[in-house]
Amino acid sequence: MLSLRSLTPYAVALALALPAVSHAQSFTDAQRSEIQKIIKDYLVANPEVLEEMSAELTKRQSAAEAEKHRAAVKKNAEVIFNSPRGVIIGNRSGDVNFVEFFDYNCGYCKRAMGDMLELMKADPKLRVVLKEFPVLGPGSIEAAQVAVAVRMQDPTGKKYLDFHQKLLGGRGQADKARAMAAAKDAGLDMAKLEKDLASPEINSTLNENFKLAEEMGLNGTPSYVIGGDVVVGAVGIEGLSKKISEARCGKASC
Repeated sequence: MLSLRSLTPYAVALALALPAVSHAQSFTDAQRSEIQKIIKDYLVANPEVLEEMSAELTKRQSAAEAEKHRAAVKKNAEVIFNSPRGVIIGNRSGDVNFVEFFDYNCGYCKRAMGDMLELMKADPKLRVVLKEFPVLGPGSIEAAQVAVAVRMQDPTGKKYLDFHQKLLGGRGQADKARAMAAAKDAGLDMAKLEKDLASPEINSTLNENFKLAEEMGLNGTPSYVIGGDVVVGAVGIEGLSKKISEARCGKASC
């Protein structure tokens, strides 16, 4: 009699492939039927095995995805971190790059802005780069276009950050009208802003950001590149701090 009673969970998982084994194998039809019954009985009696298998699969998929992201970051590092079309705030010579892709109509981005500001305040060595990634409709695109025009007349990023906080932190749907109002409140030259909105630089900037996002598999906001890793979603200040520490010293806390 065949017996699988002493098999480990992962040996059982391997045995699950037996029904597909070629007929060149030495098992008879009766033996294969017996093995299948033993496996079924084992899994019914030990359903936690399936949870272990699922957890292991998720772990491996996550590791593969992270490696894919790191490869994309390495390939596009110069554009991600040093493109003149990104807005650099915080310490321009900082030791850790913190790049955020955001949408002005993203509710999670509104909450994540507070995390970013708190991290900048607590970490004077953090180099923050902001990239417009308008994925939530026409209003988002209009707001992002104004944001690019703001960047074009503010190389220091100081007025941009003021504009950014006013628009992202404001109520209601972001669009061109709200973005222009935020720019005016931030002290931008409105005549120059209107002129710059017609510049090809607007679409070139957004196209560059969308291309980067596609290369890295980003499909939502906020998304981050911290050091060499990609972080998708509003993971909170603790999650971001952990990634910053890992980029800086290779562990969750330096």
